[in-house]
Amino acid sequence: MAQHQVKFGNGLPVALTTVDKIVNWGRSNSLWALTYGLACCGIEMMASGASRYDFDRFGTIFRASPRQAEVMVIAGTLTKKHAEFIRRLYDQMAEPKWVISMGSCANTGGMFNTYSIVQGADRVIPVDLYLPGCAPRPETLQYAVMMLQKKIRREPANRNRNIPQKRFI
Repeated sequence: MAQHQVKFGNGLPVALTTVDKIVNWGRSNSLWALTYGLACCGIEMMASGASRYDFDRFGTIFRASPRQAEVMVIAGTLTKKHAEFIRRLYDQMAEPKWVISMGSCANTGGMFNTYSIVQGADRVIPVDLYLPGCAPRPETLQYAVMMLQKKIRREPANRNRNIPQKRFI
């Protein structure tokens, strides 16, 4: 790789990059998360936004409106009654959007293999990251956000997901 000495203006260095990298850097460092705490995992999700773990330093701010959020955190047991609502909230979020499924109950239905529990949030909406555990610690959610940031930085800036319109269960 050749090294070039470029002098611009007052001899300041010049950085070359692509628009995709700049856009994705901005997206990855300003994630606004839609909270969807359904059970005990919701407490851990709330703790991650508190002063000890402080999601603000990652640029992650919890929002209560789907129109202001780009990351949905599903934390807890998803019932079939909630499946319709979670799909509606997901559809109201603007593109690009990502989903984190937090905890065993949101991932697979957990120990509740009953008629009223959805056996995984990915049956209703597409999930990008799964956090295992019952209930995952706030550090795990922080790590998941860092992994999501890496994933966003690798994606093309103008990605267009073709997501099939699923009906709720």
